[in-house]
Amino acid sequence: METLKVDISKIFEFVPEADVFDLSQKAIDSAKALENKSGKGNDFLGWVNLPSAISDAELKDFENTAALISKKVDAVVVIGIGGSYLGTRAVAEALSHSFLHLKKERQHPVILYAGQNMGEDYLTELIEILDTLKYAIVVISKSGTTTEPAIAFRILKNHLEKKVGKAAAKDLIIAITDARKGALRVTATNEGYKTYVIPDDVGGRYSVLTPVGLVPLAIGGFDIRGLVKGAMDMEKICSSATPFAKNPACIYAAARNMLYRSGKKIEILANYENKFHYLAEWWKQLYGESEGKKNRGIFPASVDFSADLHSMGQYIQQGERHLIETVVSVKEVNSKLLIPKEKEDLDGLNYIAGMHVDAVNKKAELGTMLAHVDGNVPNIRIEIPKLNEYYLGQLMYFFEKACGISGYLMGVNPFDQPGVEDYKNNMFALLEKPGYEKQTKAIQDKLKQ
Repeated sequence: METLKVDISKIFEFVPEADVFDLSQKAIDSAKALENKSGKGNDFLGWVNLPSAISDAELKDFENTAALISKKVDAVVVIGIGGSYLGTRAVAEALSHSFLHLKKERQHPVILYAGQNMGEDYLTELIEILDTLKYAIVVISKSGTTTEPAIAFRILKNHLEKKVGKAAAKDLIIAITDARKGALRVTATNEGYKTYVIPDDVGGRYSVLTPVGLVPLAIGGFDIRGLVKGAMDMEKICSSATPFAKNPACIYAAARNMLYRSGKKIEILANYENKFHYLAEWWKQLYGESEGKKNRGIFPASVDFSADLHSMGQYIQQGERHLIETVVSVKEVNSKLLIPKEKEDLDGLNYIAGMHVDAVNKKAELGTMLAHVDGNVPNIRIEIPKLNEYYLGQLMYFFEKACGISGYLMGVNPFDQPGVEDYKNNMFALLEKPGYEKQTKAIQDKLKQ
């Protein structure tokens, strides 16, 4: 069976190949530190062997829950933010029909999202839609007190209970939370919700293969066994037992670190499949939150090609030369569509009549890569054979393992996020939350200056 491939040949005119391979032993050692839990952040390494640790009984439980919920509803609202939301959306958006919202008949509930923002218009419009649908809620939070999802859950729980009654609503709410503590755990126990546990040793941005991602994806009708199998196979391929030259996670981590040391400070994840937009959003959190600390880290950004070639293309080609471009490509698309021939040929496209649209897209990808390399933007190419659950599982685990290795090579703890609390403390002070009186006074004095 084919597998994910990483090609770094287009970076060697920017950093010598020998320099990248000089990092090979450190990269393998970093992979080993992840596996034996001897590195920084070792209390958050439960994701490393998670794919191979998921039991058939767990998967059956997720599937049974999904089957029960799916019979009752048209939609499921996933309430979460950051890692409690982006992994699910990355998979769902990549594998769903692009116009699912317009299809009159659906085999599975459509997945909707709340708690990822605090837009009052967004929540109001969501409620307007939910007034017309039978729906369930999957609420995801370790603490139950993260502001954005907590607000959304309070509002939607109230709406659902009014819509179907409190007793019926209980059977339409699933809580994915801490095993023992936290506001959501208390609420779930008191109300009698079906619950699943977020493992203590798995941080949010690495949690897509826990119930955080697998439960809502199962309800949405996605093949969670295929997703897990792809990740499990990639777990073996990216093991420290795999030599550096055949280890995609080590190669990617070493390549981007060597480029970073050469002065490349921004990495753009580019795709030529619009379905990868939210995969890039998930990737940005994974790498930004894992590496951006101690005044270090490659800034993760993303572009959707070829659309963004008509907006960001000029900067990428000729702007400041601090960019790395990593392209995620799909070898074989799932559909076939030919470009027709026109008698008048007014648009001048008859020279490509009879070609598949994807063949033109692949030429755009190759032409862009050549142009960007000529414009002094090093290119890394990551290719998966097809877009399905199995290969998406491979891709996501590859990025996770490479992120841990890359963080260790960069000399940071890839599994904490101390800076995330700063905005929260300011927000709580501005809202005059009880217990924040000193911070409230300090920030009010600051605003008067």
